[in-house]
Amino acid sequence: MSGVTLSGVKKSYGSVEVLHGIDLDIQPGEFVVFVGPSGCGKSTLLRMIAGLEEITAGTLEIDGRVVNSLTPKERGIAMVFQSYALYPHMTVYENMAFGLSLGRNTPKSEIDRRVREAAEILQITPYLDRRPKELSGGQRQRVAIGRAITRDPRVFLFDEPLSNLDAALRVATRLEIARLAERMSDTTMVYVTHDQVEAMTLADRIVVLNQGMIEQFGTPMELYRNPANLFVARFIGSPSMNIVPGVFSPEDNGFAIALEAGERIHISRPLPGTGGPGYIGLRPEDTTLVAEEGALFAGKVMMTEPLGEVTLAYVDIGREETPFVVKLPGEPNIKRGDFVFLGAEEDCLHLFDADGRRVREMAV
Repeated sequence: MSGVTLSGVKKSYGSVEVLHGIDLDIQPGEFVVFVGPSGCGKSTLLRMIAGLEEITAGTLEIDGRVVNSLTPKERGIAMVFQSYALYPHMTVYENMAFGLSLGRNTPKSEIDRRVREAAEILQITPYLDRRPKELSGGQRQRVAIGRAITRDPRVFLFDEPLSNLDAALRVATRLEIARLAERMSDTTMVYVTHDQVEAMTLADRIVVLNQGMIEQFGTPMELYRNPANLFVARFIGSPSMNIVPGVFSPEDNGFAIALEAGERIHISRPLPGTGGPGYIGLRPEDTTLVAEEGALFAGKVMMTEPLGEVTLAYVDIGREETPFVVKLPGEPNIKRGDFVFLGAEEDCLHLFDADGRRVREMAV
């Protein structure tokens, strides 16, 4: 089992620095997912681990050994690309065997065993004699994963492997990757995606990147329940967390939050910090319809989106920027134009200071 440690890792292209001193310790056998907006540096970071991009500064260790100057082949890694990168003139079997037969002196019997074992794991044994053009996108991606498996890597890297697949194939292939991770529990896996559903369902821990820096590193539920700042709060969760600016001030039995629209929310807990400007966050799924006397927010329904098991309601609570989104079970009896009152349990409220940093831990 091999861990991956990055210490002060930077990446620059000329005078432009795209990664700003990344410190990260990925444990042996861990499944870690990099997420973040386009251009945040997640794929660049993965390619630096793979040895496909040079490290400008800092050190990268795999299994306790500094590998900055080692080639990809010498690092004991295998990588699955977004584009599959299969040889079109080779059969599935030949594609999966190619890396083993290239200058490794691996016996043919051992190559055959590894290829057929990987094919069995990924349920592609019936396709071993076919060429890539005869396969669906999901089958091609499984072949690419199988080719990586045959190398018996110490570290397994995935660069947005499902982004070229349609929705149904993404779900099916995601399940394949989850089963693969369970079977290869001794192998460290690092996975890049822009899809937070993939991140939340696959990861042991998630790295949230933004503008070349780590915003937070933790388990999926740590990020969801206790986002370190406004960026993580907005990025993790779908629909994203509702964020409302306000001013915190102490009261006899707790504190109050005065909102821009004039409402005043009373919280029966000690005031975190010294008060002043800040933000209150509330997830759509933690919000309920309540009577007026129990309301935190109130407003007119702008639109509803019935999705079957849930309905999304977009409510104008007096903010100019964006509506307040509520996720309600089933088909609630509300429609466009209705005036509604919204409430939530105090423990569901997320509080952030004026700089967007979390000021109170929430129950998980």
